[in-house]
Amino acid sequence: MTKVHNFSAGPGVLPAEVLQKAADACINFDNLNLSLLEISHRSKNFINVMEEARALTKELLGLNDNYKVLFLGGGASLQFAMVPYNLLRTEGTAGYVNTGVWASKAIKEAKMIGNTMVVASSEDKKFNYIPKGYEIPSTLDYLHITSNNTIYGTQIKHFPKTSVPLVCDMSSDIFSRKVNGNDFELIYAGAQKNMGPAGTTMVAVNEQALGKTGRKMLSMLDYQVQIKGESMYNTPPVFPIYVSMLTLKWLKDNGGVEWIEKINNEKAATLYAEIDRNTMFTGTTAIEDRSNMNVTFIMPKAELEPEFDKLTKEANLSGLRGHRDVGGYRASLYNALTLDSVKALVEVMQAFEKKFA
Repeated sequence: MTKVHNFSAGPGVLPAEVLQKAADACINFDNLNLSLLEISHRSKNFINVMEEARALTKELLGLNDNYKVLFLGGGASLQFAMVPYNLLRTEGTAGYVNTGVWASKAIKEAKMIGNTMVVASSEDKKFNYIPKGYEIPSTLDYLHITSNNTIYGTQIKHFPKTSVPLVCDMSSDIFSRKVNGNDFELIYAGAQKNMGPAGTTMVAVNEQALGKTGRKMLSMLDYQVQIKGESMYNTPPVFPIYVSMLTLKWLKDNGGVEWIEKINNEKAATLYAEIDRNTMFTGTTAIEDRSNMNVTFIMPKAELEPEFDKLTKEANLSGLRGHRDVGGYRASLYNALTLDSVKALVEVMQAFEKKFA
């Protein structure tokens, strides 16, 4: 089968061995002669999967015993509502940093739940940088940030130092670099960018923060109910959770977050160096805020884009077109994307320059 270099922003690339094991499990899971898609989520075999997925998450994020890990449906978009629903007191205020489309959507949902303020924003420059040096009111119930922005290609390099509880949407850079999970009250991440297929969302929450809002809670949206049900209050998304577990195990077995962070740094440095050198391309974000996961760039001579697209297709480079709201190009360098794939893209960029500069 022809090697395709998958730069898709999400659902994103997964390790080949994970895909193979997942495919095998769809036919015969755990030597049961049953498909993973057919067995009961209450069976011991799947409960083992859920327990391992939770344990691996806690280990890789360095979480202490106060944290509970959930795997839920609804995507990160549901967490935009669940976070304020569970953490924002009826008479309290939540703070948000607006760094892009997904942060904006989180703000919209929070405003429907309760008092919400935007403490900083980079909307003034079309989200091409990360705000810094902003004041964080000490009275906030929590401060919500988005660690990485897939559409605009920015990433928080240094998390805010504050006494206010931090909540972070890490959907697109979870497990890509070393973080101390205990610095956050809650972390959530859709699986489909760096962890598994679409269909489940990981939530890691400090259990001591729950039950303080003063509102009556709908069961499905209540973290405490989901914790008590061990992510099985209703039937969980079995297949995405299983593949996420396999991916986390792959990460641990190869050296963990420290191992992949070095590779991710090299991948990003290789591609950004070419963007800065190559006369045909220009980066779109502030250099100090460039994302290691989603590299965005444009072509000043936009009329030549069809020619570049032709070369990328011939080289089996897939998923490079920028988000429809931004245009240009976006190379997503998620954990499972190899350095060889980045080098293949660089070679095409160099060939393009040689031909058209």
